[in-house]
Amino acid sequence: MKKSLNTTLIYVLSILGLLCCCFAGFGFLLSGPAYLMANKKLKDAQVNPDDYEGNINAMETAKTVALVILIINLLYLAYTIYAVLTGDFSEMQEEWRKMMEEINQNA
Repeated sequence: MKKSLNTTLIYVLSILGLLCCCFAGFGFLLSGPAYLMANKKLKDAQVNPDDYEGNINAMETAKTVALVILIINLLYLAYTIYAVLTGDFSEMQEEWRKMMEEINQNA
């Protein structure tokens, strides 16, 4: 019985990882495993192409999407860590508070 190269899970984890990028870059917890799973399935499919059914090119695309989103998350995580360690985080919080006050005044 042939195994399926199912790219749906890879895409779902990658997109959820992109959405979680807004939370200090913690989307790497979703996009990292998506990349690793895509990489493993591609290696297995290249070693034993007769055991797998599905489009290898689609899996390569899903792997690329997962990698790009993983890099975005890691860069944002590094920026967040830098902002916290250098004290810029308090300035970011102050700007956030001012924006929220403006929104509340306009509402």
